[in-house]
Amino acid sequence: MRLILATLLFLGMLTTAQAEDTPMSAAEFEAYVTGKTLFYSVQGTPYGAEQYLPGRRVIWTFLEDECQEGTWYEENGLICFVYETDFGPQCWSFWERGGGLAARFENEPSGTELYEVRQSDEPLACRGPKVGV
Repeated sequence: MRLILATLLFLGMLTTAQAEDTPMSAAEFEAYVTGKTLFYSVQGTPYGAEQYLPGRRVIWTFLEDECQEGTWYEENGLICFVYETDFGPQCWSFWERGGGLAARFENEPSGTELYEVRQSDEPLACRGPKVGV
């Protein structure tokens, strides 16, 4: 009986670990983020926030900066964003971790990692010429 219980516990931990190693699909990501504003940090330092609108539209801001409008799409298992600044696609892998999102930037070898630190149903408070939504 103990062996069976130990095996079941081990398999449950293995399944959880495997789920954390599998990036979110576009459908999972869309279901998680749409209608929310998420705030991100990098290595414990506030980094930026993104408002996820219906139709895969987004508004991004580095904290204390102007907002940029954009869209996102799935490509080869990554979630890619294109903003009005036209720097080209910025592709990320997303995971649900510890009650929030973790994201790794896939366009660079060092792979910057962001972590969701807070979420809100309120729109971003944008600064600069494009104030509000």
